[in-house]
Amino acid sequence: MYETVFRKIEAISSSLKEIDPHMADVFRNCYPNTLQTTVELLDDGTSFVITGDIPAMWLRDSSAQIRPYMEMANEDADLRRLIRGVIHRQAKFLLLDSYANAFNKEANGQGHTGDLPPKGPSVWERKYELDSLCYPVQLCAHYWRTTGDRSVFNEDVRLMFKQIVDTMLIEQHHDRQSGYSFQRFQCPPSDTLPFEGKGTRTNFTGMVWSGFRPSDDACKYGYLIPANMFAVVILRDLGQLALDMYGDSALSESALNLAVQIEFGIETYGKVQHPEFGTIYAYETDGYGNYNLMDDANVPSLLSIPYLGYRPADDAVYRNTRAFVLSPANPSYYSGTHGRGVGSPHTPPGHIWPIGLIMQGLTSVDPQEQEALIRTLIATTADTDYMHESFHPDDPGTFTREWFAWANSLFGEFIVRWVSGRTAAGQSLPV
Repeated sequence: MYETVFRKIEAISSSLKEIDPHMADVFRNCYPNTLQTTVELLDDGTSFVITGDIPAMWLRDSSAQIRPYMEMANEDADLRRLIRGVIHRQAKFLLLDSYANAFNKEANGQGHTGDLPPKGPSVWERKYELDSLCYPVQLCAHYWRTTGDRSVFNEDVRLMFKQIVDTMLIEQHHDRQSGYSFQRFQCPPSDTLPFEGKGTRTNFTGMVWSGFRPSDDACKYGYLIPANMFAVVILRDLGQLALDMYGDSALSESALNLAVQIEFGIETYGKVQHPEFGTIYAYETDGYGNYNLMDDANVPSLLSIPYLGYRPADDAVYRNTRAFVLSPANPSYYSGTHGRGVGSPHTPPGHIWPIGLIMQGLTSVDPQEQEALIRTLIATTADTDYMHESFHPDDPGTFTREWFAWANSLFGEFIVRWVSGRTAAGQSLPV
């Protein structure tokens, strides 16, 4: 299966081996890791994709894990079957509960227990994360653009699109209209929401409220700027797909209007004047004038703005924001003898995330910066030749999550883009 993927692995590995055999080895391990260890094709035609060492399917991770293979889907029937199956499984999950972030393969009650309100038996965890509504739409749009396959757009997908828009419209007015709450007990504050599970107060801005970040940590302020940027991008895609695939002009108009409102909110309420870096995007705000200036390695992040498609890499505010994110002014930026980069409050203090380093490379316009990041990544695997969730930059042998497929897939995507970019520019690979 997936012969096109393995042909690409052989071609790129052959090129890399002449420059750095270790680079080739890490790529050969990481790029197919999702396909080899986390994917299950089910009898109902859907696909179930676990994160790695956690036996549940996150809407975010499952989309991100298979994204690097998308460019080959038009040539590979096995990939098309896999991706169609993920889209249809995500649609079933979102129609079951549009506020949950992770699901079980079956209604077996596995996952976090004791949370209030109680989750359903098919739900692993019910943390509402705005990006969980965005990733499935991005996957649909990428699949359509790559393959032109209309067959994936069944009635469940249309209903998923509608549910996504309806949920976002409610969460524009979280304090007044939403029935969502989340409480977990005997846990760190980052694992629950304050004020009886409703979160800190927000004022209407046009943006959409999120309870939790893509790290699964609670938001300090409810308007998570990178997730709202992601929402703007996918709502435009959703609007086009609703019209082209279903002829649903009402849904299309609703999605496109919502995108305009969210973008207005971001540009009006989501920027601050930093004394060192100038105008930058905040990570979170509440619409009352409070801002959280930081970034987290998990995507969507401020660093990932060009990767999301919200603004190009040469956008002035993005450049300022990037400079802030990649500096000690960002409380999640760490340095050590083996590397420096963005981490996350989700993992121990001082730890760098490979996803953060990879995203720095994917959004860089400097080939030398990209190469340096790749060399840092392959030198900090603790001799496993796989990416981890995080590692300590003074001791890469101290890491979290030995089996984290999202990071492996993303590293593979970075390598493919790096090699392709240099080839397109007529440059030889570095010696």
